[in-house]
Amino acid sequence: MGLDEDALDYHRLDPPGKLEISTTKPTNTQRDLSLAYSPGVAAPCMEIHDDETDAYTYTAKGNLVGVVSNGSAVLGLGDIGARASKPVMEGKGVLFKRFADIDVFDIELDTDDPERFVEAVSMMGPTFGGINLEDIAAPECFTIEERLREEMDVPVFHDDQHGTAIISGAALLNAAEVAGKDLEDLEIVFSGAGASAIATARFYVSLGCQKENITMCDSSGIITAARAESGDANGYKRQFARDIPEGDLADAMEGADVFVGLSVGGIVSQEMVRSMGTNPIIFAMANPDPEITYPDAKAARDDSVIMATGRSDYPNQVNNVLGFPFIFRGALDVRATDINEKMKVAAARALADLAREDVPDAVVKAYGDEPLQFGPEYIIPKPVDPRVLFRVAPAVAKAAIDSGAARVELDLDEYEAELEARLGKSREMMRVVLNKAKSDPKRVALAEGDDEKMIRAAYQLAEQGIAEPILIGEEAGITETAADLGLDFEPTVADPMAGDYDAYADRLYELRKRKGLSQSEAKDRIRRDTNYFGSVMVEEGDADALLTGLMHNYPSALRPPLQVIGTADDVDHVAGVYLLAFKNRVIFIADATVNMDPDEEVLAEVTQQTANLARRFNVEPRAALLSYSNFGSVDNEGTRKPRRAANMLRNDPDVDFPVDGEMQADTAVVEDILEGTYGFSDLDEPANVLVFPNLEASNIGYKLLQRLGGADAIGPMLVGMDEPVHVLQRGDEVKDIVNLAGVAVVDAQE
Repeated sequence: MGLDEDALDYHRLDPPGKLEISTTKPTNTQRDLSLAYSPGVAAPCMEIHDDETDAYTYTAKGNLVGVVSNGSAVLGLGDIGARASKPVMEGKGVLFKRFADIDVFDIELDTDDPERFVEAVSMMGPTFGGINLEDIAAPECFTIEERLREEMDVPVFHDDQHGTAIISGAALLNAAEVAGKDLEDLEIVFSGAGASAIATARFYVSLGCQKENITMCDSSGIITAARAESGDANGYKRQFARDIPEGDLADAMEGADVFVGLSVGGIVSQEMVRSMGTNPIIFAMANPDPEITYPDAKAARDDSVIMATGRSDYPNQVNNVLGFPFIFRGALDVRATDINEKMKVAAARALADLAREDVPDAVVKAYGDEPLQFGPEYIIPKPVDPRVLFRVAPAVAKAAIDSGAARVELDLDEYEAELEARLGKSREMMRVVLNKAKSDPKRVALAEGDDEKMIRAAYQLAEQGIAEPILIGEEAGITETAADLGLDFEPTVADPMAGDYDAYADRLYELRKRKGLSQSEAKDRIRRDTNYFGSVMVEEGDADALLTGLMHNYPSALRPPLQVIGTADDVDHVAGVYLLAFKNRVIFIADATVNMDPDEEVLAEVTQQTANLARRFNVEPRAALLSYSNFGSVDNEGTRKPRRAANMLRNDPDVDFPVDGEMQADTAVVEDILEGTYGFSDLDEPANVLVFPNLEASNIGYKLLQRLGGADAIGPMLVGMDEPVHVLQRGDEVKDIVNLAGVAVVDAQE
């Protein structure tokens, strides 16, 4: 089946299309319905009648964008009309929701008359928090946007004009840096003089390029002053007319620093590329076929060619999805009246800065595990990079506030936390922990310090002020790897083979000499096993916490810390806990990694330790001891074990959280079952700490919940150790290392 057939099936699969409306409030009871509609709806109506800005408080206006088109210039399809453009506009709505959690109504207007278009859209002002104009032919698109910006008090943004301008502008900032050239000195040639090209040229001037250095070509050649005077160029093109001899695109490109293609595929030859200045910058953005292909452009020169296209199969894709969702997110959240030039520039600079940072593993995996590092092949972030939301939206919001376009001001630190929450509960939870960690960073030893992921994690921990990382491994190799990765920091390294660590060997021997360990074996383990080295480092107080496990199986990574550091004074058993974050709740699951078949005393101890962990995430624990029985409905040794554990905890005066059991899993987490059938339970709300009867059940349960329930998992977090130790899973990503290091720092603080 070809792509077209797949696409048709995708769109017609029931329900047809790509969008639906869903409710955000309960609608289960008669009272719910009376609040949602009559008579309850009267109260917010009258509040808005008295103060129109209350529409943002009582309705979805503040998170609703209208995607509006007449289908007169659909990318790659041309003038296909309003109805035929609807799949494109629905698709735009999908991108708004997927990347920035913005709701969309797509509106297709059956008119080519700019006046009627403006009238129709302007009358919809009360409905929307912003208007995204899409796929409207030039030059009418200029008039429509200008008029709507004048008449409406919400942001109006023509993405075909400004989206490409902002994204390619970010690429230009970084390309000039890589090429060692100043923006104000760049000689820039445009192929194409439509809406996108003109808007992009204007935007480059806003970034610092000189208008007199921009040469624009249309299908008739260079737009010269002579052509403009003769009337052979519309008013929008005339602003970029240059007083130079007439010529074609090849003439314009000779000696140029930058080529910007927003025209048609295949019109640039290798000879034209060879005629450009040193280390040329080529943005060939015609879709689906660029003005010159990436391989041809690179092969045309012996020096560095920095190239971007609109295609995902080449480096440096100029993709508008890097812009419009996040620009609108920032604009909506400050209730902006406009998306002005300062906001656009802020977006471009935020994107450019992000491309210079270390790239998350998830993004690298999404692009075939190819290295992504700032340089000629990576000058703009990838569209799937989740950090774009946290960089661009706050930058746009701040620029709106600073420029006077915002109607409300935000605490930008709190705002970033709110954005984290939009991408998932796990991000919101980790924000709590990482902020605690940053308040008092501690020394975290990373046992497998010569691993690339550990080095990248150490850089992020130091850069963000979460911890003071200590990489355990060969110093020369670690320093070289950090330099190769382009990480601008001097890592703190503990090299077991180079330093004087005889005291560590003596301490290990002292701890294990009656466990069969000789003096020479202790010295060998300190030099060759970074898990033992790191454990002694923490035990001796030279580090505050330890992370390991990235290259070891869980039992072998856990054994050295248990032997050297051991459990806390009031604890006999450690346990592994996962935090599972769903859309509207978090659950802590124990014990999924350590205790095979715990008795009631171990279960009680694990419950207490897990409850303590929950509080580090600012979650008040409510614990359930799980079984296949509800409160004695089945009576055997297996069901008695969690029942006795629950009784032990309820009778313990030091336990200050609700706990009950034994109970089935659905009883523990479903409010109707808990309150309706088992109103006698000590849990007055669903449990958020679930303690399974054995490791097998816990491991199965957490993995099913994670995969089928769509939960994000944080962990396993080790509880019960005398000093903070966490054992990673083999294959964990850098973000997992950073998250567990943050948990370890908070452990150490307490």
